[in-house]
Amino acid sequence: MTWTSLDTWIVITGILSALACAIPGCFLVLRKMSMMGDAISHAVLPGLALAFLFTHSRDSLSMFIGAAAVGVLTALFIDWVNRLGRVEESAAMGVVFTTLFALGLILIVRGADHVDLDPGCVLYGAVELVPLDTVSVAGWPVPRAVLKLSVMLLLNIGFVCALYKELLISTFDPALSDTQGIPSKWMNFLLMGMVATTAVAAFESVGSILVIAMMIVPAATAQLTTDRLSGMLWISGAVAVASAVFGHLAAITLPPLVGFEDTNTAGMMAVVAGLFFTVAVLFAPRKGILSRLLYQLELTLKVLQEDLLGMLYRLEETPTDSPEFHTEQTIEEALLVNPFQRFLTTYGLKKKGLLKYSDSGWYLTDEGRERARKLVKTHRLWEVYLHTHLDTPHVHSTAHRLEHSIDESQLHQMDQELDYPDIDPHGTPIPRE
Repeated sequence: MTWTSLDTWIVITGILSALACAIPGCFLVLRKMSMMGDAISHAVLPGLALAFLFTHSRDSLSMFIGAAAVGVLTALFIDWVNRLGRVEESAAMGVVFTTLFALGLILIVRGADHVDLDPGCVLYGAVELVPLDTVSVAGWPVPRAVLKLSVMLLLNIGFVCALYKELLISTFDPALSDTQGIPSKWMNFLLMGMVATTAVAAFESVGSILVIAMMIVPAATAQLTTDRLSGMLWISGAVAVASAVFGHLAAITLPPLVGFEDTNTAGMMAVVAGLFFTVAVLFAPRKGILSRLLYQLELTLKVLQEDLLGMLYRLEETPTDSPEFHTEQTIEEALLVNPFQRFLTTYGLKKKGLLKYSDSGWYLTDEGRERARKLVKTHRLWEVYLHTHLDTPHVHSTAHRLEHSIDESQLHQMDQELDYPDIDPHGTPIPRE
């Protein structure tokens, strides 16, 4: 692999377009309007064609203005169809987006067919060709797209910094926003304007079809990893940058390994972004699939361990000469678990120093007995509380579920409220110090 200045400019262009798209993308994802970005990025196509038909020029500024105007109108049309036509929002998006997109294709193919206005370039992008169209900046040749995307990125950053509080409130609570004098509808239109202009600015590098990937995927990835808007903006930006860098690296290194000559860089950037999203779906803290499974396993194991401690404590309260009550088989039968679950339960308690094993079976250590005493006390206090205040008929099963979800301060408060009872509703003594 030979890295040249062209590769550097391609990566810089990808980074700028991905960052510019990721900023409005965060708000679209939070507002559950991800498809709005897709609709606008496709619906601006007639704006490009109309700009050429009126100006007879492919000047970037006229194209940008035409496409941005149609993008804003798209948001307005969707809102009108939704409100006035009483059409569900996603259906309104589908109607407006497909109609305008089809109109744009017709205008390009019929009205501008005699010039080199390539629909494929609009749809798929041509980031590989960006370094060839340069302008001189302080004597240095800089790709025109880099300047355009830099301005777009700065505008997006300035927009969010200037209206951060307004965007935050109107995104999470539109009703509260309106009561505080922040019109949520106009904030929505301003956001749609930012989405439209960003989509148009990114056409040259990632194309109409792929701009939605750079706008939504990094934001969706960030949403899985944090619950704060500020953190989401930073993480989505990091994912966007990494997608651009590794996407280009993959585009120039992977195809020869699988027998292809080359591939589309913008498309590979979107693929890498999708891989980052997949990793987040699997491993994100709290929201990732594996993280949730691990949490559920830890919670299940915690409940089983506490159930075993309580069971052994109750056996000590009613001593018997039959040691089989402490064996691994009886533990499995009492807890309704398989040998593997029983092993994890007993091994975890032994490692914590709460259980010990002898020839006759498992027994509580002094520390384990103290932990079990508090657990049984919690259980029996719950039984008293349920019987006294709620008149619950089956207090044992309900208390068994509640005993695992109360801390020391709550336990003391409940004990104080019940006036420190000595026995539970079954006549069993409540353990004390």
